[in-house]
Amino acid sequence: MNKTMICIGCVIGLAIAVSCDRQTSEDKWKLVWEEDFNQADGRFDETVWSKIPRGGSDWNNFMSDFDSLYSVTEGKLILRGFVNHSLPTDTAPFITGGLYTRDKQLFTYGRLEVKAKLHGATGAWPAIWMLPQVGGWPDGGEIDIMERLNNDSIAYQTVHSRFTHTLKRKDPKQGAQGPINRDDYNVYSVEIYPDSLSFYINDYHTFTYPRIETAEEDKQYPFGLPFYLLIDMQLGGSWVGAVDPDDLPVEMWIDWVRYYQ
Repeated sequence: MNKTMICIGCVIGLAIAVSCDRQTSEDKWKLVWEEDFNQADGRFDETVWSKIPRGGSDWNNFMSDFDSLYSVTEGKLILRGFVNHSLPTDTAPFITGGLYTRDKQLFTYGRLEVKAKLHGATGAWPAIWMLPQVGGWPDGGEIDIMERLNNDSIAYQTVHSRFTHTLKRKDPKQGAQGPINRDDYNVYSVEIYPDSLSFYINDYHTFTYPRIETAEEDKQYPFGLPFYLLIDMQLGGSWVGAVDPDDLPVEMWIDWVRYYQ
């Protein structure tokens, strides 16, 4: 048998193995909650979602409750960021929209998936992430399911805690990046287990963050308690850099959110 035939056989065998693994993985999950943004009145469901208030951090210092930043149409949630020409009493140069499920819809162990399309702009920083219902930052931990900068063709997935932030421990690896389709929808996922967090983009496994044996165990793996979900169209900051007003407005489109256990 020549090398070409051997390689073809390997590829076929690999494809069968991957297919079987994926089927096994899907079979173990049961859909327990989903959000399809199908509200007839064109608004998001306020029993699940709240507008994120403005704060003093890079990620929330332009958040606004201005209605034009939010819309639900044809089964899609749309969050926007634009130059602030609309609110003369607001001194922020830009305003952005973001929603979270704090105090309403919480998540513990299981698989959380979000299907989203991200429009690019210089200084755009859309994010899909999770924070603890109880416990401050960084003690309670942070799970970044997706962060994307500017118009990049990659997205970042990261874990934060007192172990990584305050103690600055680099082992185990706390994040990774994966390729995305810049012009279409992508599915961003995290699986939360008692002993690990596993991250995926379009079912491609980017990395796993494990619980390890350490004297700082409570600081290293504070996950598995109730967390809420944040989805926000952020602009500017020390990581993404300055915003180009000529690139605005910018939008992120959310098709659905699904939670499996």
